[in-house]
Amino acid sequence: MLLSFLHLPLFAMPFLPKYSEPYTKIRASPIAAYRSLHSSSIAFAMNKQFLSALLALFSGAVSTTALAQHIHVSQEADGVVVTIENPKKYLLIPIEEERGEVKMRLETGNAADTWMDVRLAQLSTDYYVPLRLPEGEKAVVRFSEVSPQASAFRNFKLADEWNVKNTDYYRPLYHHTPSYGWMNDPNGLIYKDGEYHLYYQYNPYGSKWGNMHWGHAVSRDLVRWKELGSAIARDTLGHIYSGSTMIDFNNSAGFGKDALIAFYTSASDENGQLQCLAYSTDNGRTFTKYAGNPVLRPFDGLKDFRDPKVFWHEPAKAWYMIVSADKEMRFYRSADLKKWDYVSAFGRGYGAQPNQFECPDFFPLTLDGKQKYVMIVNINPGCLFGGSATEYFVGDFDGREFKCDTPPNRVKWLDYGKDHYATVTFSNTGDRVLAMPWISNWQYANVTPIRQYRGANGLPRELSLYRHNDDYYVATDVAREVRALRKTPLDLGTFATAKKHELRDVLTSTKDAFELEFDLTPGKSVQSGFTLYNAKGEKVDIYIDAKQHRLVMDRTKSGLVAFGERAVPHDIETAYDKQVYGGAKGKTFRKANSVNYVNDFALGTWAPLDLCEGKTYHFDVFVDKCSVEIFVDGGRIAMTNLVFPTVPYTSVQFYSKKGETTVSNARLYPLQPTVPTAGH
Repeated sequence: MLLSFLHLPLFAMPFLPKYSEPYTKIRASPIAAYRSLHSSSIAFAMNKQFLSALLALFSGAVSTTALAQHIHVSQEADGVVVTIENPKKYLLIPIEEERGEVKMRLETGNAADTWMDVRLAQLSTDYYVPLRLPEGEKAVVRFSEVSPQASAFRNFKLADEWNVKNTDYYRPLYHHTPSYGWMNDPNGLIYKDGEYHLYYQYNPYGSKWGNMHWGHAVSRDLVRWKELGSAIARDTLGHIYSGSTMIDFNNSAGFGKDALIAFYTSASDENGQLQCLAYSTDNGRTFTKYAGNPVLRPFDGLKDFRDPKVFWHEPAKAWYMIVSADKEMRFYRSADLKKWDYVSAFGRGYGAQPNQFECPDFFPLTLDGKQKYVMIVNINPGCLFGGSATEYFVGDFDGREFKCDTPPNRVKWLDYGKDHYATVTFSNTGDRVLAMPWISNWQYANVTPIRQYRGANGLPRELSLYRHNDDYYVATDVAREVRALRKTPLDLGTFATAKKHELRDVLTSTKDAFELEFDLTPGKSVQSGFTLYNAKGEKVDIYIDAKQHRLVMDRTKSGLVAFGERAVPHDIETAYDKQVYGGAKGKTFRKANSVNYVNDFALGTWAPLDLCEGKTYHFDVFVDKCSVEIFVDGGRIAMTNLVFPTVPYTSVQFYSKKGETTVSNARLYPLQPTVPTAGH
């Protein structure tokens, strides 16, 4: 039996929340007041005369000629159905972020109609997200696993535009972020016809993980990004997990010469993790999913089998795919990009332990005429300081096997911060190897003090080989394109200090978007470095610890840190700690390795200084609202960490303990914002 309990006409009224400001709290309105007078189990209708009187009572005479679409909300045995007559372009859905997920499906009568997961508002609304409606006389949206009394059903809105004005204090000024919603791994990175394409793991229906789509942005300079919306949407096979994109230059797949081919993992509890492909013939704006998907299943039924990276191997004249397979990487080979044959595997027992492999990359780098292959392995868990991180291996590849130069227990980190993950490289960039990481950590990514969006990508980085102690390492330096953001520098000069050198309020004009570059010679000091701080005493301490011979970034007093108590360690981490420490209270692997551990966010990270050579260290430090990225000696050391100061850092203090330190060629560069600054 169909029970209609809500049938509401919507009016364009000036006192309703603006549709272009999705994260504005709902304000009282005559419509809301009227609704509250009626039980949701009673069918009702509203005529023009009654509405006119009601509106006049609350806000003076209002014309009723602006009568718009009707929203009907009805209860069925298996859920709640929302029907919109003569719909506008978008249905704006109220979200209450800490609620559990309910199911939502746009009904078009197509077999591809897919259930999405939304944290539908039950009592109050934190923000809105848009659902694109089809054109026509009627649109139907079905909800399940939700009470018909949920407040969302009284607070839907319709709109013809979705223009997101920034409302989040912590939105970076020169890093890529989605305009709204959740983002994690960058994936499918590629350069084609003068454009860099940045695809990424994206949830358009909330600012927590879920509903994995491929979001999409493009840039001509790697720093100014234009958002284009979702390129590949979640479907009945599952979430659209990470993957890669390449140019089919010889039409191997038959979708057209130079078509863009995206490989991704479809993931669901019902189907497992399967490798699929989609193709684009309009420069990556839209993709068509291959009718023969999936193109690859795990031959052993493995649960964790994801994130395919596809590349052309010229010596073998063949396409190769590398896929993460729990605690190893597997290679496959294909002639047509559709049928894949297993080749070999690498990685079991290698690198940081315990771990789980994810998001691989594989590419050659050359140093002094010698070509080596680099395998990037993003691991979760495995980070020294807990959660997720990026390691790599250097070796040789003959088209059959990857042979690592170093023994299994040798660990090489691409970045020594706690907020650097899912690093992958752009395809089709010639001799340059350009990469981009996600700035967060899976332990607390869902609870960072951000609401309108969650997730930012790191600055683009250029990778290169260097030799150290008769071994090959990868340097990860900021890409040269970032230098174009520099404004007129402030010369901080050269100075020596045996105690403190104060530069009070020197950062004020930068508005928390700056680059600080200098050379530091520690001399005989036991600790030397600098502190970024604000008037509230919030600070980030970055220093060289001569006794431990390491570089440290300590964010224990950086601003908002208490949310680190809500961090959730991976089950593998928890099991390892129990095995090693026997369940001893407070003892964990990540606590033992961190500096000044307070919680899983409030801690210090460190990197070994022996990766560098000489007695002077070149620092290039980038700060952008809620992140600090450090590059030392051209990227021999990189360190990326989130920070959440409640007001901007305005001052710098250089210091030295028990000895004199020299700072040379110090310059401060305010950086040009690349994103809209409204709301900052």
